[in-house]
Order: sequence, then structure tokens, then C-alpha cells
Amino acid sequence: MPLCLFILAVVVMACSSIDCPIATSVVVNYGFYDDDEAKATLADTLSVWTQRSDGTDTLLFNRGVSQTSLQLPVSYQHPEDVLVFRVADTSHVVTLDTVWLKKEDIPHFESVDCAAHFFHTLTAVRSTHHGIDTISISNPSVTYDSSVEHLRIRFKARR
Repeated sequence: MPLCLFILAVVVMACSSIDCPIATSVVVNYGFYDDDEAKATLADTLSVWTQRSDGTDTLLFNRGVSQTSLQLPVSYQHPEDVLVFRVADTSHVVTLDTVWLKKEDIPHFESVDCAAHFFHTLTAVRSTHHGIDTISISNPSVTYDSSVEHLRIRFKARR
């Protein structure tokens, strides 16, 4: 019995009183809208690329169909993320748009027991307009809350 009490005491003392958040993804949520500002479904195939700090491209999202929204990670090494949106329809007509997303990186500290993270404040967004009609910031604060929509994209009507 004393051995059980000793083990229980060691286990209790080993536990930390700091609760690190479980959901620690920091992503930007893109919502897709139609001309009437109603939620829209992008029927075409969507892929998204970005450029890494070493200059190579990396695929962030591959061949999504029937998307009404999209979640993409944010860099914490650059003041501006550059994304390439590739939209292909069933006739294999491809439209490429570049999106430039300016942001401020804000170090977020919970505790020395928790991993370091960055939150972001979106300061500006612009794009080319081959397939994207408009893009705007709806909520500039990017945190752990993945339910918040940060950007609104309205695509041009496909012919």
C-alpha cells in the first residue's frame, strides 16, 4: 500500500497545471461567394500553390471540387504570402490567379511548457483578375479559431 501511495504522489507531482491548447492550427479561411454575396460553390477543380523560403514551390491544396470554402496555412517568415490559385473546368480550361496576402506576424506565448506559435493580422490583399473577380478581408485577426472567415473571394462566372 505505501508503494501505491508513493506512485500516486509521483504521478500527481509530474502533471503540469498549464493546459496547452489542443487545436493549435493557425489557418486563413477563404469563403467563396457569388454576385449576390451569397455563399457559392466552386464547381471547378481548385488547386493552390505557394513559394517556400528556399524558392521552391509547394502544393497547399490539391484538386478540390465543389468547394464553398478553403483553409490554408500562413507563413511566419515573410511579411507577404504569395499564392497561386489554379482553377480548371471540365473542358480543361485553366485559369491561374496570383493572390498577395500582406500580414503582420504576432508571436503568441501560452507558457514555456507549450510550443511557440504565431497569430497574424491581415493588413492587405490583392490578386490578379483572370478568374477572381474580387477578394477582400472580412476578418483580419488570424488565431486558433478556425471557424472565423478571414477572406471573401468572388470568382468570375465561367463560360
